[in-house]
Amino acid sequence: MPVLTRLIPSPVVVDINAGALDDLAGLLADQRISASGKLAIAISGGSGARLRERLSPALPGAEWYEVGGGTLDDAIKLADAMKKGHYDAVVGLGGGKIIDCAKFAAARIGLPLVAVATNLSHDGLCSPVATLDNDAGRGSYGVPNPIAVVIDLDIIREAPVRFVRSGIGDAISNISAVADWELSHRETGEAIDGLAAAMARQAGEAVLRHPGGVGEDSFLQVLAEGLVLTGISMSVAGDSRPASGACHEINHALDILYPKRAASHGEQCGLGAAFATHLRGDKETRDLMVEVLRRHGLPVTPGEIGFTDEEFVEAVAYAPKTRPGRYTILEHLDLSTDQIRDAYADYAQAIGS
Repeated sequence: MPVLTRLIPSPVVVDINAGALDDLAGLLADQRISASGKLAIAISGGSGARLRERLSPALPGAEWYEVGGGTLDDAIKLADAMKKGHYDAVVGLGGGKIIDCAKFAAARIGLPLVAVATNLSHDGLCSPVATLDNDAGRGSYGVPNPIAVVIDLDIIREAPVRFVRSGIGDAISNISAVADWELSHRETGEAIDGLAAAMARQAGEAVLRHPGGVGEDSFLQVLAEGLVLTGISMSVAGDSRPASGACHEINHALDILYPKRAASHGEQCGLGAAFATHLRGDKETRDLMVEVLRRHGLPVTPGEIGFTDEEFVEAVAYAPKTRPGRYTILEHLDLSTDQIRDAYADYAQAIGS
């Protein structure tokens, strides 16, 4: 019998531990990513600049590029600047915007990317997607997976706690996203990738059921691993389906309708996941999600992030327009605005708000 397998695009190195940055140069050399040390390192002007002072003595062959923001123009400018050098790899050192710019730039000039995350705000650090602001709003651009991911838990603990909370919301939303994928499989016949679904769901469940808090290394380790696994699950699936359902449609709707007031990605996705789970009638999971989100200081009602109930209802009604062709509980129920209003009232009463 033939043995049928598939190749899974994933990093050759995933290093998640306290002090991981101390031997970044050695790790890259040992893994033959950059034995010469010729690296193009993209950083922000804030935490990235401070880390440059710490790391530059150990990386004498590197050139450092400060990235202005998280726009498509920023990423193109970064790629154009890096074309002038002869590098082994690109290193994105920073938060989501810096890593997304570095992903895009590395893909544009044909170099592997090393993602060195300084916060855990969302699952994009290891995904095959670069999310960048453009003239039309915000776009998602397909890129190769990072060849290596380095997460120093000491650095993560130094970042504002709101970044960790955002990552928690994004990870937990996987559970809702996979439930939407399975719903679409049953109702529309959409193909579901069992491996991608299992990876994303287990990443979310590990975070949901961990008893620790945002200041504990054991919890941060699980969260970091969950976000990395979620990124790989998207590569396995070939799109964002394992980690993006009604929860993310609601998030995108809030971003579009109220761009000046939007909360963090993970805060909105966590809230969206809890409400979508309520719509699916899964009371047990809804209650656990709400309990855990509250324990970690995340919002479970729109008022906790500055939106009125009516604004949230409008966002839920608009949400299916953000992902045409995607089938979730929102498309399945096809609720009118009045029905969404009633459903939210039931949700608020059920969670004790």
